[in-house]
Amino acid sequence: MKTRSMILIFTMLVLSTVAQARDTKHLFPIAEAMNSAAAQEQLNKNVKFYFGKNSAKYQKAMGTHTANRKTNAFNKSDDEACRWVFLSALIALQDRAIAEGGNAVVDIHSYYKKDAMYSAESYECHAGAFMSGVALRGTVVKK
Repeated sequence: MKTRSMILIFTMLVLSTVAQARDTKHLFPIAEAMNSAAAQEQLNKNVKFYFGKNSAKYQKAMGTHTANRKTNAFNKSDDEACRWVFLSALIALQDRAIAEGGNAVVDIHSYYKKDAMYSAESYECHAGAFMSGVALRGTVVKK
């Protein structure tokens, strides 16, 4: 029994080290993720998303918000996990827009570890052995 406990503890320590060891930064295309079947199915057509700096004109700003999401990346490619977590972050921004009476989110940019990366073409995702993460920041507006 004692041997089994020691093996279990050792295995957990090794796995936790592996999980924290990889933090690969990827830039993936926004258009590919937005055109996926999951995005078409889950995103509300009444809320528009505009990526990059000064991305759209609007009537009223309702606040800037950050959606920092993580997902289980175990047994998934980095691309698959990152697309999934990107969509999760967009849904969080969408839900915030709806709750505040907005109909768009503008100036959306990657905000991983509070490091802003503005792009109309790519989003930043960090992938590890067991977790992947995307942080998006944008301003909820009424167009």
